[in-house]
Amino acid sequence: MGPCQRDGAVVVGHAAIRDALGHPLAMQPKIAVDVVKVVQAGEDLAMVYSDWILAGRGTDGHSVDTSGKAIEVVRSQADGTWRFALDDPLARSRDR
Repeated sequence: MGPCQRDGAVVVGHAAIRDALGHPLAMQPKIAVDVVKVVQAGEDLAMVYSDWILAGRGTDGHSVDTSGKAIEVVRSQADGTWRFALDDPLARSRDR
């Protein structure tokens, strides 16, 4: 499910992240994210707490619904956008 998977495995690098996200994105999911809290450190670093819900269809056609409570660390870029530096999609989830 991304840089930190349900099994606790951590993936690093563009290729590994792309591989980890390949299956979930193949479901063409609808994802709803609710940002619960943002803790900013200076002008260029922030920690984001969010709750998310993902709904899609598996390769067998059955509905797949999952959710989590994430923590992400984001860094400001020179062009004013923000990029994820760290993402743990299940950091605050009970089933972790």
